[in-house]
Amino acid sequence: MDFVRGLKALKGVNLLRMSTTIAKLLYFRLTWTKRDLDYLPSGLGPKFISARQAAKMIPDGATITIGGFASVGRASIFYWALRNSFERTGHPRNLTVIGACPQGGRGMAPGTIEELDAPGIITRYIVGHGETAKALLRLADEGKLELHTMSQGTLAFLIEAQAKNINAIETHIGLGTFLDPAVGNGSAVSPGAGDNFIKIRNGKLDYHIPQIERALFLAPYADNEGNIYFTDAALVLDYKDAAAAARANGGKVIVSVSKIIPKDNSQIAIPADKVDAIVINPRNEQVGGVFQTEYRPYFTARSTEVDHEAVKLMKSINAFIEITPYRGKVADILARLCADTFVKNTSPGAVVNIGIGIGEEVARMIYEFGLYKDIIFTAEGGAYGGLPAAGVYFGAAISPQRLLSTAEMFHLYEENLGTSVLGFLQVDSEGNVNVSHRGPKMIDFVGPGGFTDIVEYSRTIIFVGNWMDKTKYNLKNGLVSIKKPGTLKFVDKVDKITFNAGEALKAGKRVFYVTTVGIFKLTPEGLELIQLMPGIDIQKDIVGAGGARFIIPEHTVPYVAPEIVSGKGFDLKFENT
Repeated sequence: MDFVRGLKALKGVNLLRMSTTIAKLLYFRLTWTKRDLDYLPSGLGPKFISARQAAKMIPDGATITIGGFASVGRASIFYWALRNSFERTGHPRNLTVIGACPQGGRGMAPGTIEELDAPGIITRYIVGHGETAKALLRLADEGKLELHTMSQGTLAFLIEAQAKNINAIETHIGLGTFLDPAVGNGSAVSPGAGDNFIKIRNGKLDYHIPQIERALFLAPYADNEGNIYFTDAALVLDYKDAAAAARANGGKVIVSVSKIIPKDNSQIAIPADKVDAIVINPRNEQVGGVFQTEYRPYFTARSTEVDHEAVKLMKSINAFIEITPYRGKVADILARLCADTFVKNTSPGAVVNIGIGIGEEVARMIYEFGLYKDIIFTAEGGAYGGLPAAGVYFGAAISPQRLLSTAEMFHLYEENLGTSVLGFLQVDSEGNVNVSHRGPKMIDFVGPGGFTDIVEYSRTIIFVGNWMDKTKYNLKNGLVSIKKPGTLKFVDKVDKITFNAGEALKAGKRVFYVTTVGIFKLTPEGLELIQLMPGIDIQKDIVGAGGARFIIPEHTVPYVAPEIVSGKGFDLKFENT
C-alpha cells in the first residue's frame, strides 16, 4: 500500500472503528473458505434444511437464478453446495443460470459463481455482466458452456414479467447495438450458441428467457414459521420477483438466511407459504467481508443523512486493501474535469447514476463539495439516495434513503433519469461506444450490465476515460503533455456497439466525452472538440493520433480552466439552478 496515500485516507477516521473493521476483515479473509454444508439447528420445522439437502432440490437441466451483486449478498453457501453435490454424485448438471449482475471473483475470491466451473454443471449462462466470472468465460472459450447476454435492466424486467405469467417483452433497449440481430448476434456471445433470446419485432427488440424453475438467494433473516425478512439488507435486487417467477412457473424458492428472528408481521417481505426451503448459514455476508449477523447499519435504508464517518471509513478500508488504487495526478485532473462537466449539465434535484472507475472519484467530489444534497444518487442494483459505495462495497450505498428492487430502479430510470456518468473501452468517429467487449475471445467479454438501459433512459450522458490506454504524461507548470502514446481508445469503428450515437441523437440526448486531452461533444456531424487540455497539441495529439476522426472548430477551442488542472481554487457548484 502507498504509505502516504494510506495516511491521507486515515484523516478524520475513528481509529477504533477502523481497527475493529480491519480486524474483522482479516478474520473473514483467513476463514473465507470455511463452510458447513450440513449445518441445521435443531427444533425447526421441515421447511428448514441444510445446504447439502438444498442442492438435491435442483434437478438436472433446470433453469435457476442465484442472487447477488458483486460482493453484496454473495450466495457462497449455494455455490459450494452445488459444486460439492456435482463432485460427489454428478448432479445437478446441465443447468441454465440467469444472473443479471456481476457475480464472479475474477479467479481470486472463493465462494462466487466461479465455484461452478466444473464442466457439466452449467451448460448455459445468461448474464448481464460477465467480466468477473473468469472461470466460466474460460469454459465458454473451450466450447463447454453456452454464453448469452442482455442488459441488466431488461433481464430484471423479464424476471418481473415471468412473475406475472408474461414470457417476453418488446423494447427499444439495445436497438442499433450488438444486442440487435440486425447489427450483432443478439443474445449469443459464444460461438455455436444454439438459441437466441433476442428477435426483431415491430421495429423493437423482442426479449425472452427460459422459464425460471428455481430461485436461490440470500435474505438476512427468517422466523420460525419460514417468513422471510430483508431488514438490514444492503440490497434486495430481483429476489422477490425471482421468487414469484419460480412459483408462477411451478418451481421452487430456496432462501439462505443468517439467523432466525421473532416474527414481525410489519416487516415480512416474502410470506412462508411462498418459500419452499430455508438454509441457515451464519456466515452469509451483508456486503463483502461483513457477516449479516454483524451487519453495518450505514448500508441499510435507515437514515435521512449520509453517515460521514462511514464514508471516511469506506475510503480508508478500500485504500488499506488496495481495491481502489490511486490512478495518478492526471487521473485527478480527469475526475475534476468530469465533475465540472457534470455540474454544468445537471440540474439540482436530478436522479443520477454514476459508474465505477473515474466515476467513483466524480461521486466523491460531488459529495465532498456538499452537492450530494441537491441530487439523488442511485445504483442500478436498487440503492436510492445516499452515496454510492466504492471498491469492495460497489453496488451498495452508504445511507440509502430506500432500497428498490432492480426492476423498480430501472422503471424509475425509464421515467426520470437525468444524468449518467459512465466509462468506455472504445469510442469511434460517429460517437458509438463499446464497453462490452475487450477482445474477440470469451475471456475478453465484459457484458453490457446496466449500461445499455442507462444510456437509453438518461437525458444527459457523460462518458469519461483516458485518451489512450497506458499513456505516459508529463504534468508541469499547469500543462499536460503526452510523453509516450499508448493504445488507441478512440478508433474509426468500435469492435462492438454498446451505445449507438445515432439513436441517442434521434432521442435528443446531450452526450459528452471527457478525456485527458479535452472534452468532445456528440453532434450530428460527429465528435466536436469543445475544450482542450492545456499542453495538448490539437494536430499532433488529437487529429494526428490516428483512429477516430474529429470535428475541430474554426474558432479557438477554449482551454480547460487552470484550477481544474492544478486543483488549486477548484470549486463545484450547479449552474442550472
